[in-house]
Amino acid sequence: MEPLSLGRLTALFTRVGNLTFGGGDPTMAALQAEMITSRGWMSREQYALIYGLARVVPGTNLLAFCAGAGWRLLGWPGAIAAVMGVAMPSAFLVVLFTHSYQVLRSSPVAMAAIEGTLAAAAGMMAAGVWQLLRPHLKTGRRTRTVLLYAISLVLSFGLGLAPVPLLGGAFVVGLVWEQ
Repeated sequence: MEPLSLGRLTALFTRVGNLTFGGGDPTMAALQAEMITSRGWMSREQYALIYGLARVVPGTNLLAFCAGAGWRLLGWPGAIAAVMGVAMPSAFLVVLFTHSYQVLRSSPVAMAAIEGTLAAAAGMMAAGVWQLLRPHLKTGRRTRTVLLYAISLVLSFGLGLAPVPLLGGAFVVGLVWEQ
C-alpha cells in the first residue's frame, strides 16, 4: 500500500482527471484502478458506495465522486484537493478548446480529429463499464447483475428514464433480491 498524503492525493486526481478522456465514467474507472488496485487506499466496497452516491446526487457525477473519495480518504482537505485537482486544469482546457473549435470548425482535418476522439472516448466508457461490472460477474450474483444492467440500459437509453428513479429502483431490487 502506498502511503497516503494530501500531495499524493492531489497529484493522483490532477493526473487522472486531466489525462483521461471521455468524461466521468472512464475517469472514475481509472481512479478505481489507482485507488484500489495500485495504491490500496480504499476497498472495492468503499469505492462502490462512493460511486453509487455520486450517481444519485444532483450535479456532475465526477465532481461528486471526487469530493466523496477525497473526503473519505483525507476529510475536507482531501475533498477540496480532489475536486480542484480534477476540475481546474480541465476547465481551463475547455475554454481553450472551445475557442479553438470556433476558429477551426470549417477545417475537415480538425473535424476528422474530433470524430476520432469521440470514437475513442466511447471505447473508454465501455471499458469503464466493464471494470465496474466484472467483479460482480464472478460472484453468486451474476444473474442479478446482468439483469439489472440490461434493464437499466433499456430504461435509461430506450425509454429515457432519469438516473435518480432508475438508481432508486435498482437499490430496492438489490435489497429485495439478495442472491
